[in-house]
Formats: sequence, C-alpha cells, structure tokens
Amino acid sequence: MITSHLVRVGSVGWEHPEWRGSFYPEDIPADWLLSYYNTQFQAVFLSADTWTGVSGADWARWLYDTREDFVFVLEPAPGVEPPSSPRVMQAAPAWAAGHLWWIDEAPDLRALAQRITAHAASGEPLFVFSREGSLARLGQAAELVRVMGY
Repeated sequence: MITSHLVRVGSVGWEHPEWRGSFYPEDIPADWLLSYYNTQFQAVFLSADTWTGVSGADWARWLYDTREDFVFVLEPAPGVEPPSSPRVMQAAPAWAAGHLWWIDEAPDLRALAQRITAHAASGEPLFVFSREGSLARLGQAAELVRVMGY
C-alpha cells in the first residue's frame, strides 16, 4: 500500500445528500462526487453491502478517478475477494482495532491526538473515519492532523 499520509481522514462513503451545497457544489454531477471527495480526503470506508456489488469496471473507474495515494478501506465480506490493488484494504477486525478511529464515537480531539502520537511510531497509517459523514468533525480531525504535522 502507498502510505504518503500517516493519518488519513475520510467518511463512510462519499455520497451524502446533505453535503450538496455545503461540501459539494450544488450542480456537481453524481459521477464526479468521488473525484471531488478525493481532493479533500485521503480515504473512504465502504460497507460490505456497498462494495460487494460493484463491477470490475466501476472499481477500475474509481481507482482511475482518485489520486494514487487515496485508499479504499473495505468492511470484510466473507467469501468475497476485494479488488487486487495496493490502494484497496480489507479492515479485518484485528487490523481495524489498531488502525481505525471512528470520530463520531470518540470525538475527543485530545484522545485522538494521543492515539495519533502513539500510533505514529508504527509507521503504519491510522484511518480517522466518520460514520455519520459529519463535516464538522471531519474538519476538526483534518485540522488536528495538519497541526500535528501528519
């Protein structure tokens, strides 16, 4: 996996209707949402229900439409193989426990800063995601990461 970002901030999915007009331009076509999303975030978490039904052609387009350091983190789907790409990761429970921070469930920025500092020594990325798609919390997390120099 390409790891130019030690801490990666993103949400569960990129299709949030409430983001139109505040994050996404009002008139942006639906097929441009991921391209726009990846200019502001470094990763996206996809539920098994979302990614298992995606065609190979759609995966190829998603990978093409995102930066080379953008990562797709996938909820595991038993018996289903994810696309073969260094930019696609399955979040097995043991791995997720050490590499994912859910900002909606733990919005304490001081605790997140401590987790980032402790995790930095591993050299592996820490993913900070919002299940709710809270732009305010994502913005706070992104600013914390910037201030900390990650």
